[in-house]
Amino acid sequence: MGAAAVRPAGPGSRSRRGRSVPGEFQHSRLLAAALQEVSQRGFAHTSASHIIARARVSRATFYELFDDRDDCLAALFEQAVTQLAAAAAPAYASKGTWPARLRNALAALLAFLESERELGAFALACIAGDGQIHPRLRARVLERLRGAVEDGRRQARAGGETSPLAGELVVAGVVAVIHARLQRARPLSDLCNPLMSMIVLPYLGLAAAARELHRAPSHPPVLRPVRARGALDGFEMRVTYRTALVLSAIAELPGASNVAIAQRAGVSDQGQISKMLVRLAGLGLLENTGTYSAGAANAWHLTPTGGALVSELARRFATTEPARRRRHDGCTTQAL
Repeated sequence: MGAAAVRPAGPGSRSRRGRSVPGEFQHSRLLAAALQEVSQRGFAHTSASHIIARARVSRATFYELFDDRDDCLAALFEQAVTQLAAAAAPAYASKGTWPARLRNALAALLAFLESERELGAFALACIAGDGQIHPRLRARVLERLRGAVEDGRRQARAGGETSPLAGELVVAGVVAVIHARLQRARPLSDLCNPLMSMIVLPYLGLAAAARELHRAPSHPPVLRPVRARGALDGFEMRVTYRTALVLSAIAELPGASNVAIAQRAGVSDQGQISKMLVRLAGLGLLENTGTYSAGAANAWHLTPTGGALVSELARRFATTEPARRRRHDGCTTQAL
């Protein structure tokens, strides 16, 4: 609801330290796994072991990046809030009256939540107090939301009195309504007018609330999916989740053999991993520095182009992966 980009710092968390490209990739995979586990199991029944198993990383890798399960969920919340703010903040920062700017921001936020319901449900649960998130993280987000709503106090009707608790009550009500809709898998598109009416009522009065209730529906820009490409000039290929896992494994284990890469990437079929490595080498992403003698193991390294692709994937995962559901059931993958 018009909050500026919020990046609350967790208490002493290692998840916000500088990371290498492979570390960033693993970090993003763990956040994606955490979102899926919490969405399916709930906060209370999600453990670090569940997240590790879904992300298919080692326990050591998890604890290199996070202190514990709560630290991982705090990082996921931080990322979710940043994405929510990125959707709404530009609209709220535009020119116009407070109701007009707030309406545009709310419409943009609802459109984002409609397209990213799993991420939205997680974030709203945390903001509403249902999620097990450090209180300071939640308090900072609520403070930003109340600030956007309290801007209406300066436009309050002449001679009117507004309760000092108005902003707090309005934010709590808006969060509760959206959270309930997300939990029940109901559409969000029809919430803009009723929520705007509720927001402006304590500041601008009944007439303004009635106008907001009956306004024509807003039409925010369509959110387009992000493709895993962009930074690589002249390079185009369909990158599956398994391809990303293989490239990440080689980034983490330069000089690794086919067997070691297959184990790290979770590929059980040695014929499949051999064909994939040859294909990626043919695309100029990998090179084999093995001796090619009989019985000698291959030694795979990323080329500069392969390293650039891993960097691009890490960046894309950091902004889109938690909000995207993936299938990975042995043979079937979904393009990133």
